Amino acid sequence: MEAQHIQVNHCAVKKDKPNTDQLAFGRVFTDHMFIMDYSEDSGWHDPRIVPYEPLTIDPSAMVFHYGQSVFEGMKAYLTADGDAQLFRPEKNMKRLNHSNDRLCIPPIDEDFVIEAIKKLISVDEDWIPKAEGTSLYIRPFIISTEPYIGVAPSLHYQLIVILSPVGEYYKEGINPVKIAVESEFVRTVKGGTGEAKTGGNYAASLKAQEVAGNKGFAQVLWLDGVEKKYIEEVGSMNIFFKINGEVVTPALNGSILEGVTRNSVIQLLKHWNIPVVERKISMEELRLAYEDGLLEEAFGAGTAAVISPIGQITWNNNDFLINDEKTGEIAKKLYDTLTGIQYGREKDLFGWVSKVNDQVSKIAQ
Repeated sequence: MEAQHIQVNHCAVKKDKPNTDQLAFGRVFTDHMFIMDYSEDSGWHDPRIVPYEPLTIDPSAMVFHYGQSVFEGMKAYLTADGDAQLFRPEKNMKRLNHSNDRLCIPPIDEDFVIEAIKKLISVDEDWIPKAEGTSLYIRPFIISTEPYIGVAPSLHYQLIVILSPVGEYYKEGINPVKIAVESEFVRTVKGGTGEAKTGGNYAASLKAQEVAGNKGFAQVLWLDGVEKKYIEEVGSMNIFFKINGEVVTPALNGSILEGVTRNSVIQLLKHWNIPVVERKISMEELRLAYEDGLLEEAFGAGTAAVISPIGQITWNNNDFLINDEKTGEIAKKLYDTLTGIQYGREKDLFGWVSKVNDQVSKIAQ
């Protein structure tokens, strides 16, 4: 399939757009969406852009009963010149296929879906917000649609892409947040679905997040699901620590999601000749580093928030106050550089940016 074969059905009436200074995250959606179907006989077929509307789906569709679904999270950014661009979309598509394989979902044509996403953005380009720190969030997802109550891989699927103009993910912005170490609930284990981006992983995290939120914490710090001693992720982000001049992040182990931002952070740190290592790190090691005055920074990394500095970690009723609860030098440099590349303010030395169109019309909003 090629992008020119995508049928486009424009909506009859366009929605009112929200004020860019009032954008929440993931609450408002654009006028159109992309859909493509899969059947065992025809493979992926019938790619189309249609008006955004509720789906018609059988109550016995397998996604409702067995959770066979995957998704991705990406953003489109508007440059000062009015160009819309994506950030490393090929990494998202590669990860989507990795998730597909784990959930027994047929693989997609990665290049074609990127072109389909670009075409959808071009149709709804006037939805890309212009205010500082805003972007157009892109949510591709695949659901199993076969009407069948039986535990087996579905024979029918839909790939859908929706778009949402968004502001900052955390109201704190680049300011440090407080997190709590989770010691009761388990996010996932090696051999499970932790390294796939599937909805069940996030459903499993909600209880711990609810408990932590009621205590005033922004997120939870997940430990491994077996020994409950090694650090894995923070909320739905990868995590980094600067300890005695070296940046440490948990090594990918079969239960940790391989983040696009994580990969970008590691590449930038190496480019800057800042020591960075991927390895196991335990809470006990972190405690000792803190008590010895060697824990210099901590931050999460992910598509939604980009870089989220951590000012406090609470473990066993003990508070670790990091860098006087201020944003660290490395976290700030990473945030400024990544967002600078994404919005076209910084030179793209790594070839990470992908233009939506060679010439995107000036967007007026």
